[in-house]
Amino acid sequence: MCTVTDPRLAESSGLVVDGSRLLTVNDGGDALEVFVLDGSCRVTSVITSPVDPYDVEDLARAADGTLWLADTGDNDRDRDTVALHALREDGQSVLFRFTYPDGRHDAEALLLDPAGRPYLLTKEPLGRAGIYTPSTAPSAESSTPLERVGELELLPTGTPGGPLGEIGQVLITGAAVSPDGALAVVRTYTDAYVYAVPDGDVLAALAAEPVRVALPTATQGEAIAFAANGRDLVVSSEGVPFDITLVPALAPSASTAAPSPTGSASDAEDGNSPGTNLAIAAVLAAVLVGVYGVSRRRR
Repeated sequence: MCTVTDPRLAESSGLVVDGSRLLTVNDGGDALEVFVLDGSCRVTSVITSPVDPYDVEDLARAADGTLWLADTGDNDRDRDTVALHALREDGQSVLFRFTYPDGRHDAEALLLDPAGRPYLLTKEPLGRAGIYTPSTAPSAESSTPLERVGELELLPTGTPGGPLGEIGQVLITGAAVSPDGALAVVRTYTDAYVYAVPDGDVLAALAAEPVRVALPTATQGEAIAFAANGRDLVVSSEGVPFDITLVPALAPSASTAAPSPTGSASDAEDGNSPGTNLAIAAVLAAVLVGVYGVSRRRR
């Protein structure tokens, strides 16, 4: 599509396509920053809030336009909490903190379902990623426990590119849900896995058979998004200059999706009930309206 040369984007790790705009975030940083690019990969503006994140790794956009930054990176496994930041284009932001039920994890992938429920996918060198979601409606006032609701097991594919050889082929580095909620995608350094989402149920989708798409060779490809048509994929890599590339995707059919040995997502009862989804979405929206410029640190 285009080539990014702006030195401010040397660690691009999350990506969203919003019409003709491309939105991206860097790893780490000392403020919330979402860079807005045009079709030529030129930075036209920066959406920012004076909040000091720990390690932002992914980006998602809700139906109401709120940008969700996954401050969930933890390479050294030393964080007591991880966080999601809800950021509006006018700079208003809200911080939600979370705790894992089973120890510390590094996570670089965020899926936001059509009802606004977040799912975090951990980055595991053995290829068996945990799927976590809030156990109750999140609060900006205190940490919310996460619950492990499933796992996603990936196997080496032999696709060239990326770091770490076969290990890099199973490390989950990004994820996205299509604008219409019909598809979800999970990526590693080398491959993308596209899932049909039945009735907005992302957890059920991850337990079904995906379509695997070998991605273009990149030094350290971490970000992925759906194109404006909601079916093709858009990917990028860390390290300036880097290309933002359109990848045609053969989407699976929701009516033919079948259980898959590559994924399992069925650990918790009522882990994805529509009522819980809507309750969480309502609380997040209400807090976002009422709170401005939260600036607590997550360390």
